[in-house]
Amino acid sequence: MFDKDVFTNKGYYLGRLKDLDIDVSAFRIRALVVETSSESEMGRLLGARRVIIPYSVVQAVGDVVITKHIVASAPQEGEVSKEEVQKA
Repeated sequence: MFDKDVFTNKGYYLGRLKDLDIDVSAFRIRALVVETSSESEMGRLLGARRVIIPYSVVQAVGDVVITKHIVASAPQEGEVSKEEVQKA
């Protein structure tokens, strides 16, 4: 699962999956740790090298990971605000 590319549902590249935050007692994934690049949308939006994306934002996992679209302004349906994503 690691090193998968992470994209929003609108096709924006966010970065590569580097780690998971797992709740061992509940056997659930809490968040993804994504390594951004300076040319990725997430890298430009947050200016962080690594970000923590809540698993509730993830829509699909396959050859790539698809998340809800992350926006800097007020989110609309199917989007999340950049405040919901933490810098790691």
